[in-house]
Amino acid sequence: MKDTPFFRSASRRRFALVGTAAILILASAGTVSYLIFSNKEVSIDAASLSAPLISLSSVTAGRLDAVYVNEGDSLPANAPVALVGTEVVKTKVAGLIVQVNDTLGAQVAPGQTIAEMIDPSQLRVVGKIDENNGLAKLRVGDPVTFTVDAFGGKTFTGVVDEIAPTSDQSDVVFNISDQREVQQFTVKARFDTSAYPQLRNGMSARMWVYVP
Repeated sequence: MKDTPFFRSASRRRFALVGTAAILILASAGTVSYLIFSNKEVSIDAASLSAPLISLSSVTAGRLDAVYVNEGDSLPANAPVALVGTEVVKTKVAGLIVQVNDTLGAQVAPGQTIAEMIDPSQLRVVGKIDENNGLAKLRVGDPVTFTVDAFGGKTFTGVVDEIAPTSDQSDVVFNISDQREVQQFTVKARFDTSAYPQLRNGMSARMWVYVP
């Protein structure tokens, strides 16, 4: 190939593009490394995987004549769950059955829970943090890594989804040095549930929030 100004110019452009891509990759890797290896992290040891419980109940009173589901069943929306009198109790959203009242023949009051389910896509890492353990540094959107006891040292990733605006008054602990009450706050982190199908409601976890 001839060494002409055109080819020299094209080569310089290709070199510039490759160099720019390399710089971007290194910058991205540097950002991740900074977050993980810097000291700017807040650890939350008391955490677990949790999704909101969805209660399934009848509108009217009646006898529980049939139950069509078992714990662990995955159901679509509008699936039959139980028969109370002449009313068929159905799911409103797709989800996983986690608890069932299968006492056939029992009288059921309006609104009484017959089964409970969760929407697995709503799983969150939920932790409690003392107010003096870095709470003020946390922001929604901060990157998170977490481990789950059931999977040893495997690390999962997510982001802070919610920081409770008020403390959990029922879990007050005390600082022995001055007896001042130390309040705890709930922190939730979301993650890609489709990427981690092995994670289940109720599993124990630890999480680390990386702050700027």
